[in-house]
Amino acid sequence: MKAFVVESYGADGLRSADVPEPVPGDRDVLVQVRAAGINPLDKMVRNGEFKQLLRYERPFVLGHDVAGVVTQVGASVRRFAVGDEVCARPRDLRIGAFAESIAMDSDDVAHKPRSLSFEEAAAVPLVALAAWQALVDVAHVEAGQKILVHAGAGGLGSTVVQVAKHLGAHVATTARAENAEALRKLGADEVIDYRTTDFSDVLDGYDVVLDSLGGANLEKSLSVLKPGGLAISAVGPPDPAFAEQLGRSALKPVLSLMSRKIRKRAKRLGVRYSFFFMRANGTQLAELADLYDSGALRPVLDRTFPFDDLPEALAHVEQGRANGKVVVTLG
Repeated sequence: MKAFVVESYGADGLRSADVPEPVPGDRDVLVQVRAAGINPLDKMVRNGEFKQLLRYERPFVLGHDVAGVVTQVGASVRRFAVGDEVCARPRDLRIGAFAESIAMDSDDVAHKPRSLSFEEAAAVPLVALAAWQALVDVAHVEAGQKILVHAGAGGLGSTVVQVAKHLGAHVATTARAENAEALRKLGADEVIDYRTTDFSDVLDGYDVVLDSLGGANLEKSLSVLKPGGLAISAVGPPDPAFAEQLGRSALKPVLSLMSRKIRKRAKRLGVRYSFFFMRANGTQLAELADLYDSGALRPVLDRTFPFDDLPEALAHVEQGRANGKVVVTLG
């Protein structure tokens, strides 16, 4: 089958290849891919940014978001049958959405929202799970709290804005002025044009900040939090708790050193810092699918590309100009 594989780490390390169709295990489903979503995480994994933490054996098929049709089920699988339309964010070390077929642990898979096309469904899993886990599982957001979402027009940001509003929060976000109206329709109460206004000059007393930009933006975000507030970063630096999530406690000293500066600054300001790396979870994804079918959430697509143009699609995401998710389609 045709796939896009990481042969070597770096910007030029992704190539098209013919690879064997995966063989599903006892707990797996084999899915014919109809569409695959592209995420900044794909670039990070391709470039080897997590190679010390996620030890992929090269060459490996890239891709973290998938929607398609089940073509085979393992002997122990009961929730899915051949012909089911599904979507998933396959677990780490078992990714591979940029291919004609993918075998996934059935625990990572959910039935596709009935109201969404395959292209729309492929835009959902990673960002929806990330938004829910960050706001509900990590931050324990409650109605009435104030949430700042950076890069609200992006694939992740546009979903976090919606989930935060669904939870009853007051939502502020940073974006270009031309995206303000669309973001208000998604639920944003305040939209700060980052090109003309420093968000730290106009915001204060926030309960949670979700940052997907890192660096100076993350450090500045700490200053808008109220005492005890929480800054969550999806881009790092990783903290010691991430070692526990990976089941690799030996990495705690390394990750402690990597995140020492931001954790020290947070402590000095009386706030908290947490690195966030979402987890595959088919049960949560099924619950989120119900929210999409009810209209409480909706996918935001920037563009779709043919599967053969995947390198161009990935480059489009890397430019940081996408308003919503970018998806490649197969047939």
